[in-house]
Amino acid sequence: MPIRKKPFLQALSPAPPPRLGPAGRPPIRMVANENPLGPSPRAVAAVQAALAELHRYPDAGGVALKHALAARVQLAPESVMLGNGSDELIMLICHAMLREGDEAVLAHGSFISYVRRIQAQGAIARQIPLRDMTHDLPAMAAAITPNTRLVFVCNPNNPTGTTVGEAELRTFLDQVPDEVLVVVDEAYIEFVTRPDFPDLPPLIRAGRDNLLLLRTFAKIHGLAGLRLGYAFVPELIAYLERARPVFNVNSLAQIAGLAALDDAEHLARSLAHAAHSRTVLSEGLRAVGLTVIPGETNFVAVAVADDQGLAAALA
Repeated sequence: MPIRKKPFLQALSPAPPPRLGPAGRPPIRMVANENPLGPSPRAVAAVQAALAELHRYPDAGGVALKHALAARVQLAPESVMLGNGSDELIMLICHAMLREGDEAVLAHGSFISYVRRIQAQGAIARQIPLRDMTHDLPAMAAAITPNTRLVFVCNPNNPTGTTVGEAELRTFLDQVPDEVLVVVDEAYIEFVTRPDFPDLPPLIRAGRDNLLLLRTFAKIHGLAGLRLGYAFVPELIAYLERARPVFNVNSLAQIAGLAALDDAEHLARSLAHAAHSRTVLSEGLRAVGLTVIPGETNFVAVAVADDQGLAAALA
């Protein structure tokens, strides 16, 4: 008799096989939106200084890093959750919140990890088409049913780079039932210049219990290889922590994260480089007749007629 498998997990496409580029090294993945300036120099120095302590287990609670992150948004350290990249946090949230047959609402044309993590729980991903390459929040609110347990909003959105503003998002949050958790993924928040971009930590301080903010050290801080993400979440955190592996964030990631937070020079250089590169690339793309989607991230999205065909040709 064959080993029994979960049919909804078996239905997911497997991870692509590894490929090696020149000199046996993995190819650079343009889709990953990595920081071309590399990691924070302060983070590199801190990691190098800590190498002799690798025989020690990491701080399971990530106390020092949680205190530093909480202080920046005026929240209690108990409101911070750390993850092995924000992708692990997405997986843990779906594991904790979704049962087989439950529903989650998200945009069709957003971060692919949401759909995979939802479907891996046997839940139903209700994907709402983008409007003008941006989250259609009124349509997403209308798609919420009594079976909905979770909503994902990626702001700025990956892969379009578009954003929703403060008033629109607050209206949406007021329309979501209290028992539905809204996850706002702000992985690219440091690149945003939009003046009315939502400032959401005050809502958590004010007691909104169904709001969770996701952020990461992978993009602006250049620590993608160390896998370090974090979440701001109020009362629900004690429940979510029950799903977390004890040592999910390694010691070097915690040390690097602490150092990167204080590296203002690297942050400024990364922001300036991203803004300049986005302008140059956008102008070049428009010059050859392509339509550039206005965005506020460290990447540029382009509207094409046959996206799947183009992706296959570039593979």
